[in-house]
Amino acid sequence: MGRQPDGQLVFLAGVNVLIVVAALILVGSSFVSLFNLQSMGAQVPELGLLSLGVMLAMISGNGGIDLSGIALANLSGVMAVLLVPLVTTPEAAPLLYTLSFAAIALATGVVGGALNGLLIGYAGLTPIIATLGTQLLFTGVAVGLTGGSARTLGFILPMDDFGNMPFAGVPLPFALFIAVALAIAVLLRFSSFGKRLFLLGSNPTAAFFAGIPVRRMLFTTYLLAGVMASIAGFIIAARTSSVKWDYGTSYVLVAILVVVMAGVRPAGGYGRVICVVLSAIALQMLSTLFNFMNISNFFRDCAWGVLLLLFLASARIDLRHFLRVRA
Repeated sequence: MGRQPDGQLVFLAGVNVLIVVAALILVGSSFVSLFNLQSMGAQVPELGLLSLGVMLAMISGNGGIDLSGIALANLSGVMAVLLVPLVTTPEAAPLLYTLSFAAIALATGVVGGALNGLLIGYAGLTPIIATLGTQLLFTGVAVGLTGGSARTLGFILPMDDFGNMPFAGVPLPFALFIAVALAIAVLLRFSSFGKRLFLLGSNPTAAFFAGIPVRRMLFTTYLLAGVMASIAGFIIAARTSSVKWDYGTSYVLVAILVVVMAGVRPAGGYGRVICVVLSAIALQMLSTLFNFMNISNFFRDCAWGVLLLLFLASARIDLRHFLRVRA
């Protein structure tokens, strides 16, 4: 017999189709214009990468979650914009400036992710408390370094081309996001790390007796989440030509919504990268549709909150069992 289709995957594919159909009815063909599709494609990676980090944390179990993602992404951009001038200037070597910016942002993400990993994996702190604390820490450091003001990068050709100039019609940030998502999917599916992570999330007792190094696994998981955040920080800086400590403050809520909507179990042990990608695309299209319809951001944030509550509730209720009982 052939493999049965994943219900969550089919559901999310259907949601994406329904959103496109609704947009065509409500706002017309401008929603699927090449410019708008490219615009949405350039915005998805920021949220998608943060969501992948949250997904990894949730799969690990133990109440796993990462609330510090967007704060670390912003700090990565802030550290890069402050330290890169010690290496070169955009006027003298724009390509070297861009590469140095990416390297410093990535290093900041590694340090921030390692801090989360140490607190959760080795110090034994509850993930929600640990990452809430580091969220405040990362935000405080970014505010202290910039005085709370935005830092403008100016026009840096290689960086601006990456953030805003599609290649063969595809936004480069979106292409990078898909490449990272594929790498994470391969890691989870085919590596010993992925198999151990799913076992750790689904049955921590069995993982312990199987000799899985739980502390090291948790450390690596949150380190990877930090790397995802730093890549998002670089993309944000490239796309907006600026960095600021409070960019994307609602991303914490929306990233959790993306992951829960993708069917990742909050209790741990299950999650699929492709579902997270489709979930992020669906919410980005829905957000863009709200913008087309001039719906306020306050309503949008309220809608995200309601959706999150609904999906969390549905994750705890076996509707199939309920329907069988009613029948």
